[in-house]
Amino acid sequence: MSELAPLEPYGVLIAPATLKMERLLPGPIEQIWAYLTESDLRRQWLAAGDMPMKLDASFELVWRNDDLSDPPSKRPEGFSEVQRMGSRITELDPPRRLAISWGNSGDISFDLEPKGKDVLLTVIHRSLPDRAAILMFGAGWHMHLDTLVARTSGNAPEPFWDGWSHLRTEYARRMPA
Repeated sequence: MSELAPLEPYGVLIAPATLKMERLLPGPIEQIWAYLTESDLRRQWLAAGDMPMKLDASFELVWRNDDLSDPPSKRPEGFSEVQRMGSRITELDPPRRLAISWGNSGDISFDLEPKGKDVLLTVIHRSLPDRAAILMFGAGWHMHLDTLVARTSGNAPEPFWDGWSHLRTEYARRMPA
């Protein structure tokens, strides 16, 4: 581990509609960049989808959250087995920064910063439309990032939907109404 102060494990609101999360991951930075940008690696923790490495390029993200852990956990009511979302690259500075549009739910930036042998990943989700979205995406990002930590560390991730359901309740408790 690096000499960083302990990171806040939960997402924090840094503005009324802006959620920030950080995770320290094993480097090198190029490996973590690949997990953000390469479909085969990204599908192991978030969503598949070919992402052209060009500013303003459009692409589709395809989630199969049931496949993120083995065995899978029970999917909450209202979520489909496969979810799809169109997106677009809005900023690109390999291997340090990637920003993308997030459907109708704001914009996401991923910043990577080397910290010794580790890499600090900062994810900021801007322009969340309402508290319900903050809670849903807070739990989702938290669980997806914990899955990324497990995958990059060579560990098995926790059951995705069980974790998401627990975290959704915890974010509702932690975030102001």
